[in-house]
Amino acid sequence: MTDVPDTPALRALAALGIDYEVTAHGPVRSLEEAAAERGLDPHQVLKTLVVRRGDGDFLFVLVPGDRQISWPKLREHLGVSRLSMPDKDVARDVTGYERGTITPFGATTAWPVIADRLIVSREGPVSIGGGAHGVAASLHPAQLVEVLDATVVDVTEPT
Repeated sequence: MTDVPDTPALRALAALGIDYEVTAHGPVRSLEEAAAERGLDPHQVLKTLVVRRGDGDFLFVLVPGDRQISWPKLREHLGVSRLSMPDKDVARDVTGYERGTITPFGATTAWPVIADRLIVSREGPVSIGGGAHGVAASLHPAQLVEVLDATVVDVTEPT
């Protein structure tokens, strides 16, 4: 394990007083490499995506690593006809994190969180970004959903 940087995400997790484990590793080039470095299966590594609902209106969507957002399902759930993903500069501005490090924990704005239902229906911990490249926190999926006050809904499809 490499040195763990001090990030807003890890400070936010520590302030919650919940059980989690931090992993830190060097650069990875794939989901499979990230999962191996964290001692997990690819479906346990979560992607945190920033989605724009409207002007100045964003949300976080947590997606298992082996899945992708189903835009029709997400639009239906939100009751909107259009969604988009912001470019990297806007994503950084609205979260405080650059792409590849985005997490709801410690973000500059506490946007709503949607967690795909598979996150809580599968066995074992999940790993979410820790606010820096190669840094993650693993915790129980039900606890993740609870502390983020996430809405759990089916919003993904296979990659």
